[in-house]
Amino acid sequence: MDQSPIEHPVRAAIVDAVEAGFDEQIRFLADFVRIPSTRFEEGPAQDFMAAALRKRGYSVDDWRIDLNDLEHLPGFGPIEGDFSRARTVVGSHRPSEVRGRSLILQGHLDVVPAGPAEMWTTPPFEPAIRDGWMYGRGAGDMKAGTVAALFALDALRHAGFEPAATVHFQSVIEEESTGLGALSTLQRGYRADFALLPEPSDFTINRAQVGAMWFKLQVRGRPVHVATAGTGSNAILAAYDMINALKKLEVNWNERAANDPVYKDIDHPLNFNAGKITGGDWASSVPAWCDVDCRIGVLPGQDLAEARAEVEACVAEAAREHPFLSNNPPEVVWNGFQAEGYVLENADEQESAFAAAYADVFGAGERPAERKMTALTDTRFYGLYYGIPAFCFGPKAENIHGFDERVELDSIKRCTEIFALFIARWCGLNRI
Repeated sequence: MDQSPIEHPVRAAIVDAVEAGFDEQIRFLADFVRIPSTRFEEGPAQDFMAAALRKRGYSVDDWRIDLNDLEHLPGFGPIEGDFSRARTVVGSHRPSEVRGRSLILQGHLDVVPAGPAEMWTTPPFEPAIRDGWMYGRGAGDMKAGTVAALFALDALRHAGFEPAATVHFQSVIEEESTGLGALSTLQRGYRADFALLPEPSDFTINRAQVGAMWFKLQVRGRPVHVATAGTGSNAILAAYDMINALKKLEVNWNERAANDPVYKDIDHPLNFNAGKITGGDWASSVPAWCDVDCRIGVLPGQDLAEARAEVEACVAEAAREHPFLSNNPPEVVWNGFQAEGYVLENADEQESAFAAAYADVFGAGERPAERKMTALTDTRFYGLYYGIPAFCFGPKAENIHGFDERVELDSIKRCTEIFALFIARWCGLNRI
């Protein structure tokens, strides 16, 4: 079969196969969510995915990521922490006869910390289903989408077909902090005509995304006994002065964004966040140190070196107004994301095929909505640096990165159907 419109009996067989396998799909997703794949602890989740790919007969490439292979590549972000166990897993389908266009399906399995478990309604790594939703850390962002892509391929096989082109199913880490998992697949040589990332998007195609930079603000003070606190310098309080200065920079950048050709119609697209703070040694000692982990967004096309220079200048100017920091300026240490923004371009064929699959599920004339993100995804590596059009599309999820993260079950099923029908259109089908 070729990439022309899919005959009704074939569409019906694929949709029926999704339905028949959906209970198993939800059980698989629950098992996946039970694995707490937080940063640097992703190994068991990669084992789970590698086993699933091998069971399905895919050619599996499972390797340790060597930072020396990546640090010279565009989009690289520095790592803080033990990266020695970091792995990428890719399962590849290669057809009996190649007649279609190749595809990358990529999901990340790293999840952000759950926070205090007692603040969840149910434990974060004990998936619970209530009122048509699955709750659990990572259920929405983005294990449900990853599983939907995997079971879309299963549905094609159960309906009696295989994709008539190469499909690389990529299970990566580090999406939440650097993107080095995605970058490692490109360094390894994986390529395709299109990359689909099933991030939770509530059935929208992500047309554009901002970039982001991470940095650590290292503020130092003068420790004294609290009885004579006025003679010292409190590093924690001084850090708040620096944070307030950076909030003013955020305002300035958003004023500029009002004239940006892509984001001018989005209110406040660039966000600064002081996300983690540590400091001090003793309640009765004026703290000598405070470290603040920060994130700030950047517009597509914004030069990262210039943006970093603005951040550093902002901190230096604020320090000059401080009685202690004027002679002991804070350090800005760049770590994690150093990511450029991305705008989808040159993807008419991909979008047309995807829109047709969407209409197969939701009805003739229906098209997926588009949005511009104020966050970022791994799509930037493909589109910016390797000429591979890429976008995100996925199920409906709520409270991602928050308490009681959840994903709607019906949206998972609809996405699985769309993915299976898109693969059929984009890659073509061979009978098996």
